[in-house]
Amino acid sequence: MIDVISVQNLKKTYRLSKDQGGQKEFNALKGVSFNVQKGEIFGILGPNGAGKTTTLEIIEGLKQQSSGTVTLLGMDNITQRDEIKKRIGVQLQTSDYMPLITLGELLDLFASLYKDTRTNTPGLQRVHANPRKLLELVGLEDKENSEVNKLSGGQKQRFTIATSLVNNPEILFLDEPTTGLDPSARRNLWGLIKKLNAQGITIVLTTHYMEEAEFLCNRVAIMDSGTILEIDEPRKLIEDLSHSTQVSFFTSDPCDTDMFKKLPDVIKVYSHYPKVIIEIRSLEYINAIIETLKKNNISFSGFTVKTATLEDAYLRLTGKEYGE
Repeated sequence: MIDVISVQNLKKTYRLSKDQGGQKEFNALKGVSFNVQKGEIFGILGPNGAGKTTTLEIIEGLKQQSSGTVTLLGMDNITQRDEIKKRIGVQLQTSDYMPLITLGELLDLFASLYKDTRTNTPGLQRVHANPRKLLELVGLEDKENSEVNKLSGGQKQRFTIATSLVNNPEILFLDEPTTGLDPSARRNLWGLIKKLNAQGITIVLTTHYMEEAEFLCNRVAIMDSGTILEIDEPRKLIEDLSHSTQVSFFTSDPCDTDMFKKLPDVIKVYSHYPKVIIEIRSLEYINAIIETLKKNNISFSGFTVKTATLEDAYLRLTGKEYGE
């Protein structure tokens, strides 16, 4: 496979003011390295503060790294930033639009900001977008003459993706594209992302949702505190945990989880009140967990038993619950 993005030993340091805890510097990225292959959907997972958005913004040319190298489509992200921007599409976490302009007019406006690299004619040759075609692609063909403030949350997210496609990008960056959407709108957007990828667009996305990454991504990088902990296919990360079963429940009051660590065949216990997660090797030891809860008069609810998921891989790598 051909690598279209190469990130090597990427570091980003921010200088802090005196009123920010006494520290002089904050290391947002601490040597991040990964490659993205042409045609894949590559996901970057991690909680708030992990460095996901900072990584994307450096790759996209919105920020400059403190050290390390980034190349996109064979071009350097610093010295060839303008050329790179012509060949990528970017959907940011939040986007604001002029409220009194229709979707079709907005798409024309966005297209006018790009030079058509497919022509050899001297001077600025603007990209001529086809608003109706773009809106059909994202399922908004009946909204061409509507204003953005008349759209639902899911429709606005789909329109934002349409604006990132006006220059026919080879690589599309999506920063938490489904945050704040209801389950139905999220699923619809997943279908759109798969559709765009099937048309040959390489996609790099960040997400808070493990099931989203598991469904969409060919490979994922699990990130925490400015470093990458693991990169692999979701299936392979999950297979590493397939020997275990996960038991989870909520307790009405905080409890000492060391009592569960002493039970037979318990692999690991994760606790982030009110939730307790216990990995066990065999289903036959579930009763021992329930008996322990009863013996210690611990009120519990939401008792769930499931096999390994991508979230379990995150738990194993970080030692804490996702979102903690």
